[in-house]
Amino acid sequence: MLQRVGQAKVEVSDRLIGQIGPGLLVLLCAEQGDSESQADKMLAKILKLRIFSDDYGKMNHSVQDLDGRGRQGGLLVVSQFTLAADTRSGNRPGFSGAAAPDRGRQLYDYFVEQALRQHTLVQTGEFAADMQVSLVNDGPVTLMLQT
Repeated sequence: MLQRVGQAKVEVSDRLIGQIGPGLLVLLCAEQGDSESQADKMLAKILKLRIFSDDYGKMNHSVQDLDGRGRQGGLLVVSQFTLAADTRSGNRPGFSGAAAPDRGRQLYDYFVEQALRQHTLVQTGEFAADMQVSLVNDGPVTLMLQT
């Protein structure tokens, strides 16, 4: 899931660990069977997705060219396994569809590594930590992306 933000930050134990101004908050969930190839496709889509406004208010710019003048937006990548929740029955979500923690960490680290290679402004959360995420959703624009 990603959200277009005016700003976003993530804290762990009252310690700021990641912060961006205008850009994208990426809530990343690895599910069973996900691969590095899918992570590459997801990152490519995120970096090219035209969801930032041009001078006429149309969504024509990507996070790599936030304002059409070469200014990049930030990426704040936060792991969030709860996106794999199965809520079809009962009152307690099930998370059996999420990747195992070791595999989830591998895919999260891989995604972040690739993002750092391809984009200038990348910040992260802390995998498997109890995080407090604050954001100003711009629009609001929130999108579910799947490979």
